[in-house]
Amino acid sequence: METTIQYQGNRYKIDLSKPIDISLPIQDNPAAANAWYCPPANFSPVMNEHFVGDVNQGGAVNFMNISFNPHGNGTHTECVGHISSEFVSINDVMKRFFFPAQLISIQPVKKGNDSIITFEQIQAAFLTDKTPEAFIIRTLPNDNAKTTRQYSNINPPFVEAEAMNWLYKQGVRHFLIDTPSVDKESDGGKLAAHHAFWNYPESPRLDATISEFIYAPNTIIDGIYMLNLQIAAFENDAAPSKPTLYALI
Repeated sequence: METTIQYQGNRYKIDLSKPIDISLPIQDNPAAANAWYCPPANFSPVMNEHFVGDVNQGGAVNFMNISFNPHGNGTHTECVGHISSEFVSINDVMKRFFFPAQLISIQPVKKGNDSIITFEQIQAAFLTDKTPEAFIIRTLPNDNAKTTRQYSNINPPFVEAEAMNWLYKQGVRHFLIDTPSVDKESDGGKLAAHHAFWNYPESPRLDATISEFIYAPNTIIDGIYMLNLQIAAFENDAAPSKPTLYALI
């Protein structure tokens, strides 16, 4: 099913029957990808003297309590409320859900024990002639191991604050990456890349988001897509999300 979306004077045609999911689901699986020392997500049926919430244990329906951390147990989208002293909800920030997006693949640069996505790498790949509203980074090497990797205490790749500040100045409002964070795992609480992208605390961008822990298989080629950035309706700084790409036709 084809549809046409208009944005800033440009018309984009997409086929809604061919979604490309780039999310990692929250799942009841201890082998699922995980970060920040969070325990695995836990799914447990509601059980009491009047009710059994598991069909396989005699219940009429499956009725699960689910415990998880949106930042550590799967793909999530966060707003400036993640670093602000003021409460800001991702549910209030997200008002639109379709955005022209650029996907690029980058091999992080080794600097000592760090693997860094640099300003120069992003600037070289960025399509300045038609600024995408969303910008997506797939780190290299890229393989299925990202769906089960335990990221705690391994110092994953991160993004230079200068690069995030530059993307903010270019007008990018939604940034997505396949690592647990745009910042270094242990940086003393600076979160410089988060601060740079949201321009916090100087003049916070309340309508900008960062999505982390995505996964874009190698079958998806670099280029321009339409992004449907779907979030769960949580009143929180972050929510589980299901970013989905559509090829332009």
